[in-house]
Amino acid sequence: MTETPTPVDEQAAQAAVDLDRAVLVLEDGTRYEGRAYGARGRTLGEAVFATGMTGYQETLTDPSYAGQIVLMTAPHIGNTGMNDDDMESAKIWVAGFVVRDPSRVVSNFRSQRSLDDDLAAAGIVGISRIDTRAVTRHIRSLGAMRAGVFSGEDAYLSPGEQLELVQGGEQMTGRNLSGSVSTGERYTLDAVGEHVGSVAVLDLGVKTSTLKYLAERGFDVHVLPQSVTAEEVLELAPDALFFSNGPGDPGASDRHVDLLRTTLRLGLPYFGICFGNQLLGRALGFETYKLPFGHRGINQPVLDKETGRVEITAHNHGFAVAAPTDRVSDSAAGFGRVEVSHVGLNDDVVEGLNCLDIPAFSVQYHPESAAGPHDANYLFDRFRDMVIASKQSKENGE
Repeated sequence: MTETPTPVDEQAAQAAVDLDRAVLVLEDGTRYEGRAYGARGRTLGEAVFATGMTGYQETLTDPSYAGQIVLMTAPHIGNTGMNDDDMESAKIWVAGFVVRDPSRVVSNFRSQRSLDDDLAAAGIVGISRIDTRAVTRHIRSLGAMRAGVFSGEDAYLSPGEQLELVQGGEQMTGRNLSGSVSTGERYTLDAVGEHVGSVAVLDLGVKTSTLKYLAERGFDVHVLPQSVTAEEVLELAPDALFFSNGPGDPGASDRHVDLLRTTLRLGLPYFGICFGNQLLGRALGFETYKLPFGHRGINQPVLDKETGRVEITAHNHGFAVAAPTDRVSDSAAGFGRVEVSHVGLNDDVVEGLNCLDIPAFSVQYHPESAAGPHDANYLFDRFRDMVIASKQSKENGE
């Protein structure tokens, strides 16, 4: 006698047949059904979109994307595969990956693996075959929000269970992620070419290209864990300090702000990018705030207020500095006059700070420009020149 299958048995049988099913669930209950991409399972994070048409490998391996489910607005992803040379860190950092049309064929002379294979090997749960334009418009309208990607057996959780998991995930506001992306031990890159001095780099999620460009400007680059103290930094007797890019809320990094204030009071030249720009802003006495949906991509226009030049730049930030863009202001923390040096042309967001009375400046975007463009690479030269001038001034007893 044959037993009649129960609904539970039928559901299990269907799950065994179709493990490629996947769903993207947003915290407001919006759902997008698609196909599994990369590893199978579940992942939670903040859903954001990146507008670059190229450079998906640099995006995936940028530590600033930790905790975020990244949606690529370009529809065709994966065609050039993956290689070891374009890694911006030792691993893939995104919490999840969302694409419309994954390439069925990898075709590039530098390719060593497929993107799908690397995602699966790294345990990155993704989804494909959904209307990424619709998701992008939704996020632009309502703002970045918590999300989850469910595939494999997790795709067959009830919609209510999936939504409950998403809504139980961590908010990005108030979240400190520096400890999860920073190096565990200090290490040094030797200067390339004419030696200028040494720079202490606080690794808050630094990219490989940044360290390379600092070394190529003649710096011995001392890369330090984010847990380092001001005393430990000063023991190295560096000629300058650099704060890197990184994920999380700058408002949850008061310890790094205090470290920066200590070194600024001692006159140590400073350059910060991205998260390092936000921390300089807070050290100077400005507030930071969360952007509705952030800036992510390699095609963001920024105005250099001094030259009037418009630079096309690489961005990855969900927070920004609240500082007046129409005038020079005084630092509430006692560091003198400060001007906003760069402004985003899409929404007038502060994209750079320049201190007029101390040797310190920062930009919100990524001047190492991996995977491009390279309009802002000159900022590493500006940093080198500032350090040289500072050393000469000290030697002359000024």
